[in-house]
Formats: sequence, C-alpha cells, structure tokens
Amino acid sequence: MAPKLPPQPPLQHSTTAVADGQSHGHAAPPKGIFRWLLTTNHKEIGSLYLIFSLTMFFIGGIFALVVRAELFQPGLQLVEPEFFNQMTTMHGLIMVFGAVMPAFTGLANWMIPLQIGAPDMALPRLNNFSFWLLPVSFTLLLSTLLMPGGPNFGWTFYAPLSTNFAPPSTTFFILALHIAGISSILGAINIIATILNMRAPGMRLMDMPLFVWTWLITAFLLIAVMPVLAGVITMMLMDINFGTSFFDAAGGGDPVLFQHLFWFFGHPEVYIMILPAFGIVSAIIPTFARKPLFGYASMVYATAAIALLSFLVWAHHMFIVGLPLVAELFFMYSTMLIAVPTGVKVFNWVTTLFRGSISFESPMLFALAFVVLFTIGGFSGLMLAIAPADFQYHDTYFVVAHFHYVLVPGAIFAIMAGVYYWLPKWTGHYPNEKLAQWHFWFSIIGVNLTFFPMHFAGLAGMPRRIPDYALQFADFNLLSSIGAFFFGASQLLFVLGVILCVRGGKKAPAKAWEGAEDLEWTVPSPAPLHTFETPPVFHRTSH
Repeated sequence: MAPKLPPQPPLQHSTTAVADGQSHGHAAPPKGIFRWLLTTNHKEIGSLYLIFSLTMFFIGGIFALVVRAELFQPGLQLVEPEFFNQMTTMHGLIMVFGAVMPAFTGLANWMIPLQIGAPDMALPRLNNFSFWLLPVSFTLLLSTLLMPGGPNFGWTFYAPLSTNFAPPSTTFFILALHIAGISSILGAINIIATILNMRAPGMRLMDMPLFVWTWLITAFLLIAVMPVLAGVITMMLMDINFGTSFFDAAGGGDPVLFQHLFWFFGHPEVYIMILPAFGIVSAIIPTFARKPLFGYASMVYATAAIALLSFLVWAHHMFIVGLPLVAELFFMYSTMLIAVPTGVKVFNWVTTLFRGSISFESPMLFALAFVVLFTIGGFSGLMLAIAPADFQYHDTYFVVAHFHYVLVPGAIFAIMAGVYYWLPKWTGHYPNEKLAQWHFWFSIIGVNLTFFPMHFAGLAGMPRRIPDYALQFADFNLLSSIGAFFFGASQLLFVLGVILCVRGGKKAPAKAWEGAEDLEWTVPSPAPLHTFETPPVFHRTSH
C-alpha cells in the first residue's frame, strides 16, 4: 500500500495566481486613505516615496526660482536679503533631503525586491514608518518659514550663523532634520536586511544587478554618517538652548569643529546621492546597447572604493580655514584619488556602448547625458580639489556650478532615466516617447544654460549666497536665470508624461525593453501587488 501523502496546497501563492489582482492568503486591505497610511507593500511605499519626492522637487524648485528671479539683474529687485537667504537655505535642504534621497529610496523600494526575487522588503512595517516620518519632517521644516525668521544660514548651516546668530526657528529646523535622519537610517537598515537575506535561491552577491549593489553600499554609508549629522545638530541644539560652547570661540569652542563634523557627514552624503544613480545608469546602458555591461566586477569594486574614499576627503571643503599644510596635501591628494574609481565607471559605460546595437529611447538619452555632463562636473571637482587654486574658487559661483553639474544632470537625470525605464513595469504602459524626448532636449538646454555660465561668473570672482552682485556679472546671471525658468517649466512635460502613462498608452509586455535581462522583467507588466511569493529560479547571466 502506497504511503498516504499529505494534501498538497493549491499553487495560489505563485506570482501568476496573484497577477489577476486576487491576493489569496492576504487580509483584505483597508480602503481609502487608510490603505496608503497603513500599507506595508513595497510597491505602494515606493510609489509614496516617488510622489513625495516629486512634490518636494517642485517646492524646492520654486525656492530656486525665487533666487534666480532676484539675480536676474544686479541690485535688489524682488525680495529682502534676509528672505533671499532663507530661500537659498530651504532650496538646498529640500532638494538634498526631501527630493533626491527619497526619490532613490522610492526606486529602491520598488525595484530591489523585484531585482533580487524577494516577495517584499525584509521589514515591511518599518518601511511604512520610515516613509511617514518624511512628510512630518518636511512639514515641520517648511513651517519654519512662517515663524519669525526662517533658517537663513545656507544648507550647510555653519556655526556660528546657525547657533549664536541663528533665527529663533532653528530649534525646529534641528528637530525636522533629526526626523529625516531617523527615516534614512531605518530605510537603510531595511535595504541591507532585504538584500542580504532575501535574494532568490542561487543568486550570489556577485549576481545582483548593479542598482542593488550601489544601494547596498549606499545603505552602509547612510548608517555610518547619519549619526554624525545627528551629533552635530544636537551640539548646535545645546549651544543654542543649554549654554554649551561647542562652536563658540568665546567659550573655548571652535567653529572649525563644526565644519569638520558637518563635512565628515556631508561628503559621504553627496556620494549617497550619486551612487544609486550609477546603479540606474549601469542598468540602462547595457539594455539599450543590447550587450552585457563591460566590467561588472570592477563596477562593484569601484563603487565600494568610492564609498570608502568618501570618508577620507571631507576637509577639501575647508581648504581656507587654516588647516596645517600636511592636512591640505593629504586631503588634496585623497580627493584626486576618487577620480580613479569614478573614471573606471565612465570607462566601463563607454566600453559597454562600444560596438553595441544602440537604440536611443528616452531612458538611454538621459543615461548618456548623465555620463557626459556628470563627467564635466567631475572635472570641475578636480579643479576644486587643488588646494592653492581652491583659495580662489571657494565660495564662488564656480562651486555652485560644480555641485549642480553633478546633482542635476547627475542624480536628477538618473532618477528621470530610471522613471522612464521602469514606468512600463510599474504601469503596464510605455510612456509617450515623443513627449519624453521633448522633455529630454528641453532639460538638456535648460541645465546647461542655467549652470554653465556660473563657471565663468565664479572664476571671475562672484561670491555665492548673495542677493546683489557687481555689474560685470550681469550677463552670466541673466543667462542663468533664463535657463532656470526654462528648465523648471520643462519639468511640467515630465509630470504630464508620467500622468498620461499611468492613465493609459501603448501596452508593455513583461520584458518591456528588448535588451533588458534582469529579474524584474520576468514578472508581468504592470507588476502585480504581490510578486515572487514562490521564490523564482535564478539562472546565472553573463556576469
């Protein structure tokens, strides 16, 4: 007599069974606003991050346009100098902490489980909590503008401007930053736990897509440096409210201590904003060149090298504070050293393109623009690394030009490339290609018209963060302001394209792009709410 087998459960947890929207084995989701407040689904939380980020892009962008409107002509035109400084400060804080970082976190939430074959993030409720901290944080931050005296000390909030001479709202600004920092740390813990524990059977670390690798390394950076930010703003809080003198020379403190602590956080922070962009570009270029990425392993090692070196370069922001000569030399050469792994990446991207069968869809256009314009930003960064030259460049518009060349055509173009690349997977429709290409060309013109003239104004000695300037800088500023409004207006095409894509359009198959090889292209488009409930079988690909 054959042994009696236990009854086999029906295969209802597989991806296909759930593709029709019936989520068997899941409690009925709450309806209405509670569905979004209480969701633990990585796709819904990823969408929330992306929507939040887009909102903040427009708020931060409006603040930037106030700045550019004031600088349209020399002389005080539109706003008070005090309000001008509040605008520069809030623009920087919102773009860095409210727009770029949440956008990459949203892409991570959406795509990392799909790319490694995980059913969801490792810690779904923590995921929900870390998102909802952000609207609280930025509502609090924006509310400081309505208090008598908003933050007016620049996004780097140097002491003593942010302590002894700070507006009364600074304590609220510190609390807002603490909340955003907690959100980042929790998100990073979640990403590390997911990547290390939830990969599909058979997927080794060196089989992961590069977007997953860059985010793994970014998450370790976040956990390492966010507590430093928490420490330095807590010291500010003590100086303001509890009579300490960490940063007050009159009480035995030192404002330079603030700069050391801030930039020890701040420099890894700028790599936190660019490493995921490298991952997105490393996914898009092989897809549209229709050949495997050249030098996969060297890309992983280069990413890790950049992350490690980012801890050794912070004082290149401080060449003019009177560092000892040996320190200036150390930080000058360590900064130049970062160009090596970055150069490895650019070389690998270009070599991937070489003799590829390239098609120029919108994600590819943004990725190619990223490679070219990010490299320009890298070259101006090498100029700033030269300590004696930096005495001239420091705190001029040259630094503004450099920073925006690595962050706008760098981080933001990569985000847009990623959105156009993965929209078919999210919505089941291709974005309108004609509209996306218009958006691309307008953005390219706008970015270069805005930021290229700033190099010349800065080399000629125009200082940053001023509402008025000498007559000889008028033409450059006129061009920059026209470019800024043009760039801002062209982003409305992006929003229109995304909305049209969500509402309909050409249907996308599971594998939306011909050259796409990663695991996310094996699930249906649009991706069902629950994917990979049965772990997928992972077959090793070319790398």
